[in-house]
Amino acid sequence: MKYVIVLLTFVSLPALAQQRPLVTEDVEPVKPGAVRFEAGFDVLQDKDYPASGLNGDLARLGVVSLTFGLASNVEAEIGGAIRNYLRINRQFRPSAISLQLSQGANSTSDTGDFYLATKIKLRSETRRAPGLGFRFGVELPNSNQSRGIGLNQTNFFATVLAAKSLGKARVIGNLGLGILSSPIDASGNISPFTQNDVALFGLAATYQIHSRLTLVSEVNGRYSTRRNAPLGTESDGGARLGVRIRVGKLFWDVAGIRGLYPHSESSGVTFGVTYQAGLFRPAN
Repeated sequence: MKYVIVLLTFVSLPALAQQRPLVTEDVEPVKPGAVRFEAGFDVLQDKDYPASGLNGDLARLGVVSLTFGLASNVEAEIGGAIRNYLRINRQFRPSAISLQLSQGANSTSDTGDFYLATKIKLRSETRRAPGLGFRFGVELPNSNQSRGIGLNQTNFFATVLAAKSLGKARVIGNLGLGILSSPIDASGNISPFTQNDVALFGLAATYQIHSRLTLVSEVNGRYSTRRNAPLGTESDGGARLGVRIRVGKLFWDVAGIRGLYPHSESSGVTFGVTYQAGLFRPAN
């Protein structure tokens, strides 16, 4: 199943533009000339993949991203999961695509779909008004649909970002549009030109307990208005609650996950680390 993710993240240190363990975008970009590297892993339980009909426990290993600060208000990002492993629990519906799995296989694995995105800060926050930004990007068809996890399709997303600091707390909201492609219609028939336009949403908040510890939380995902959506483009999303801990120049994070929709994971956990450094001088 494709994830076109609109992510709501709560960042208590805007100058460092931290994102993990949440996935929502703050208005603040990475500072010019800096590169932010994020790496982690997710474990999601009881996840459905409607196109292949598989249900199982998903381990996303090497969930990485590189974000480059190109100007004071512009950043570019590339990211994705290096490897996805699915331990199959059951087949809840016949597969609508041809799967390359051995007879009686209890697991499958595949490369994740990577994305390219650009974020532009449109306005800094003031005493009364929130900061505003815009983020758009594309998800690339890196997966192999015959492995039963990804759909190997190209997707587009665009979101409006808003963020406001309230003392030690910070509130962030994202709202946008995702254009999701699927080779399978709602009836399970091959339909190469099928797509579904979904609403991308997110609401998040953080609270900085002290300089080394921040509590984070969010609700984010996508919502399909179509009752019979093309397979793999149904409503999906989750709620996260966790912490971010600064140790030297590293930011460690962990969060629990709870799914929001019938095909979402029932529960999960994410763990990772973030490092940021100035590596180049941006052009004038």
